[in-house]
Amino acid sequence: MIFTDTHTHLYYEQDAEKQAQLVERCFENDVTRLFLPNVDVKSIAMIDDLVEKYPENCFAMAGLHPCDVKEDYLAVLDEIYNSISGRKIFAIGEIGIDLYWDKTTLAFQQDAFRKQIGWAKALGLPIVIHCREAFDEVFEILESEKDEKLRGIFHCFTGNVAQAKQAIDLNFYLGIGGVVTYKKAGLDLVLSEIPLQNLVLETDSPYLAPVPFRGKPNESSYLIYIAQKLSDIYGVSVEEVANITTENSKKVFGI
Repeated sequence: MIFTDTHTHLYYEQDAEKQAQLVERCFENDVTRLFLPNVDVKSIAMIDDLVEKYPENCFAMAGLHPCDVKEDYLAVLDEIYNSISGRKIFAIGEIGIDLYWDKTTLAFQQDAFRKQIGWAKALGLPIVIHCREAFDEVFEILESEKDEKLRGIFHCFTGNVAQAKQAIDLNFYLGIGGVVTYKKAGLDLVLSEIPLQNLVLETDSPYLAPVPFRGKPNESSYLIYIAQKLSDIYGVSVEEVANITTENSKKVFGI
């Protein structure tokens, strides 16, 4: 059984011993494929270091997180794009729009999102979307960019059924994390109308830990709790959840 965490900031842990323990706990729980979203220039080296340590298990992305899109975003984008040459990148992410923290940068975020979608299309890569309180704004751009090259994952999907179906119609998988285990989130009701074949698993560690660790630092080994919840929702074995979602991740990332 192989689990794939399609979205983990495992590299945030910079203490070598603690980082090694996090990875070891992943392996103990069959979480052996870890995809690392980029957020800014500084995180590039941290991601590369983890990939170098675990080349068979850790896979890099490149992108500028919408919360890190500031007035100097064009220069930052250039630096991130230039870093891609000579590195093996499996997605452009995480990118998108976040209107929870700062609405004043919306125009910058929209431009950065479009530019990075362009990178992905030119490089033949998927995108990994961060969308917080911005479904309308994200979908507006995706619909305008829609073609056979546009594809990827809606990271940390927490939308309604209509939004889920719209994302799927745009050739995106839904990234399902710890929120699905929260009683009042209602995501389980949404997923009851969405096939398992449209989902991938993620933790977004160290954020959004699933029950029974809610409110504590998350880690990729906790992916098993998310898988168990999907097993309950769909009435299939945890092994089947692992198999289907890992196969989906291979379709997205090409590995």
